[in-house]
Amino acid sequence: MKVARGVLALVAAVTVTTVPRLLGRRLLAMASHDVGDPKDPGDSGDPYAPGSLSAAFVTCPNETVAKELARAMVKQRLAACVNILPHVTSIYEWKGKVEEDSEVLLMIKTRSSRIPALAEFVRSAHPYEVAEVVAVPVTQGNPPYLRWVQDSVPP
Repeated sequence: MKVARGVLALVAAVTVTTVPRLLGRRLLAMASHDVGDPKDPGDSGDPYAPGSLSAAFVTCPNETVAKELARAMVKQRLAACVNILPHVTSIYEWKGKVEEDSEVLLMIKTRSSRIPALAEFVRSAHPYEVAEVVAVPVTQGNPPYLRWVQDSVPP
């Protein structure tokens, strides 16, 4: 079996130093973790605790395996949402040889506290000898979306 390959060139921190007046409060609220819009009924204004959610990544050998794993993660409430990104090329060293494979990438949104359970599920259900499970904390995002992820995945 082949080892899962890393994908980590993601999540760069963005710092806003000046904001033109053209940007309204609603747009800024989407980019901030602590700004609530009292006029938005879907936005309670509760601050988001940076890092309490994570985006996890898992590579799969094909779309069939990817869909099976993704559906199981959502059904078992290990993930709120799983995006399936086809046609990822992975180049890696495995058993002393440089390999190149076409894979499918899962981008999984979940609670950070659920990453150990998610990793255990992947290890038990994935066909690779060494399955990739890497996670990065979510520090900011659209507040209603972040709340939806929190509501969808129990602590």
